[in-house]
Amino acid sequence: MARAGLAPPVAPTEELAPAEVPAARWQPPGYWPFVVPALVVVVGVIVFPWAFTLWMSLHEWKVGAAPAFVGLSNYARLPTDPRFLDAVWQTLVYTALSVVLPLILGTLAACVFHARFPLRGFLRGVFILPMMATPVAIALVWTMMFHPQLGVLNYLLSLVGIPPQLWVFHPATVIPSLVLVETWQWTPLVMLIVLGGLAALPTEPYESAQIDGASLWQVFRHITLPLVAPFLFVAAMIRMIDAVKSFDIIFAITQGGPGTASETINIYLYSVAFAYYDVGYGSAIAVVFFLLIIALAAALLVVRKRTQGAVA
Repeated sequence: MARAGLAPPVAPTEELAPAEVPAARWQPPGYWPFVVPALVVVVGVIVFPWAFTLWMSLHEWKVGAAPAFVGLSNYARLPTDPRFLDAVWQTLVYTALSVVLPLILGTLAACVFHARFPLRGFLRGVFILPMMATPVAIALVWTMMFHPQLGVLNYLLSLVGIPPQLWVFHPATVIPSLVLVETWQWTPLVMLIVLGGLAALPTEPYESAQIDGASLWQVFRHITLPLVAPFLFVAAMIRMIDAVKSFDIIFAITQGGPGTASETINIYLYSVAFAYYDVGYGSAIAVVFFLLIIALAAALLVVRKRTQGAVA
């Protein structure tokens, strides 16, 4: 007989075995209506064009004819195409010069504009104006400046006793002349990137160097340059990707000429696909061109990693 005031004992409830727990039903996340439109755009704008390009590169397809599957024949044709090999070499030379020169001049300009002097803000604005102009307009202006008889560049050279040059009208000088245009337009971009890095640098190393009596070159070599190296690598990466795929300025000024002296991979790809209507071979060039860009970017990242390891 249970004691008064005490509740009767409750029988222990049986725990459900793990196998008896009902499985939770999968439900789509609540944000999927916002993700699906972006996914459709990515697939339609990026994935599908590249998949279709790969498919076309495996076919012999000229405009007006039915595509025929040829496997890797278009890729096997590339190493035996002298015009393609010349285009690769000219692309690498053009890219290297278009990266190195803006990096050097942009870093120098950033150091100059980082100092305090009258009208510094106004001069900064003037310096970045070339970056704001459209490439075709720049190409038209520089084409007139490059004219052997009427161009202002040869007139300026005559003032200092230098004979006139053919600029973009000679195979030996066309690439350096185009690099001059590229450098003039994109040095301000490098200057802005490095200038942002200089503004974020600590002042303690410079104060210590001033106490130790270091020269300006020693300060730049051992303090400024290592500290802004990450910003220089960012600028180099941006310039490399932009220069290796440059098309508008080269096409508007020379169209790959004289002859094929300034024909980069982009110009040759355009000629194959839209002048000779060989879509299959042009697609193979596009795929190799894309792989070249990835290889150059990966090489730059490896150099950055090794440089950081050496500094550390």
